[in-house]
Amino acid sequence: MLNEAETISKLLDHLLENSSPNNIKDLIVVDGGSEDNSRSIVSSYPNVTLIISERGRAKQMNAGANIATGNIFYFLHADSFPPKHFDRFIIEEVSKGNMAGCFRMQFDHKHWWLRLAGWLTQFRWRACRGGDQSQFISKQLFEALDGFDENYTIYEDNDLINKLYAKNEFTVIQQRLTTSARCYRKNGVWRLQYHFWAIYVRKWLGATPKELQSYYAQHIK
Repeated sequence: MLNEAETISKLLDHLLENSSPNNIKDLIVVDGGSEDNSRSIVSSYPNVTLIISERGRAKQMNAGANIATGNIFYFLHADSFPPKHFDRFIIEEVSKGNMAGCFRMQFDHKHWWLRLAGWLTQFRWRACRGGDQSQFISKQLFEALDGFDENYTIYEDNDLINKLYAKNEFTVIQQRLTTSARCYRKNGVWRLQYHFWAIYVRKWLGATPKELQSYYAQHIK
């Protein structure tokens, strides 16, 4: 998380209410330098571990993985809310031999494009993937892939997903996760979508992690 005081308690309550404590070895929040009262909110939850990391989602998620004691990792952005019994659904997939994947996604917004984009996430097509859908992966597979590439400040989710697709190790759980459209509200739906596509194409054409971050910082609020 980073400055998630308005959201983090809602997420933690949601996770605790919609999962079984028998399935959850650790619930870890990794803060990348919040300047609001996010940390004090997380610290009020006795069953949640708060750690501080260098800023950057790849670094933060790797830091959480480094102290996690379970054999399945589940990475979740602070503004994404997984379905009820998400833990059970993930365990069922791993027990079937599906060692990595995500949930279907829907935005908390009624714009027709975002509704369509959410509908498309039910399919396994690579172009329909993104970090907001969350990511489960076995510890063994995560470590075999060396975790998230910390050279990336953005696009780290997609980089890992690309590696999983290359190994044919990805499944889509058909229950829906709900994610915030706040970035679309702030930037405008079409403007933001254009820049996301531009980042995707730049990566396909060989842009470096630093070049992708520079483009993001220049065009996206």
